[in-house]
Amino acid sequence: MKPEVTHKLRSDASDNRARILAVARLAFATEGLDVPIREIARRSEVGPATVYRHFPTKEALFTAAFAEQMTVCSAVVEEGLAAADPWRGLCLVIERLLEMHALDRGFSRAFTSQFPRTIEHFTADRDRTLRMLHELVRRAKESGDLRPDIVLEDIVLALMANEGIRAEAADLRVAASRRFAALIIQSFRAAPSPTPLPPAVRLPLTVR
Repeated sequence: MKPEVTHKLRSDASDNRARILAVARLAFATEGLDVPIREIARRSEVGPATVYRHFPTKEALFTAAFAEQMTVCSAVVEEGLAAADPWRGLCLVIERLLEMHALDRGFSRAFTSQFPRTIEHFTADRDRTLRMLHELVRRAKESGDLRPDIVLEDIVLALMANEGIRAEAADLRVAASRRFAALIIQSFRAAPSPTPLPPAVRLPLTVR
């Protein structure tokens, strides 16, 4: 086979894979794990065999669809856990995770949803990230900066609420999530110390 033909085939395969992942990411986030592979193939404008050639199981496709975001999410929590000041580390994690989830609502929904344990790699990575976040919460409490009644579920609740930001433009979602993060951080602090909030963002249902 000629080199240029081989290159084109590889390029086409790479394009197909990228398109399948983009479609799957949106489908899984909005419709859950029940969306059929055949439907993902149809939306990707490829045949089911092409999907299975890249991803032998639906679980493998799901894990690949969110692998990059999961890696970034874990890295953010690792950085917070490594901070010398646990409270500042926790603040960093809250700010960055809310911004990340605001920019990628598909991953946000996937991260905060319950999926079967058959999604082994994704759930294992998420569980590891949540364990690190739980440890960071514990350290922040020990330092005296975090309210003693705050639990890990409160941060998950904040992520779920943050996903509901309805601004269409990405920059507006980020701006709104920063203000929301500031509100969350102030409410979590053991000794209230109000600081100016980031600017408000005009959202749907805002009084004009």
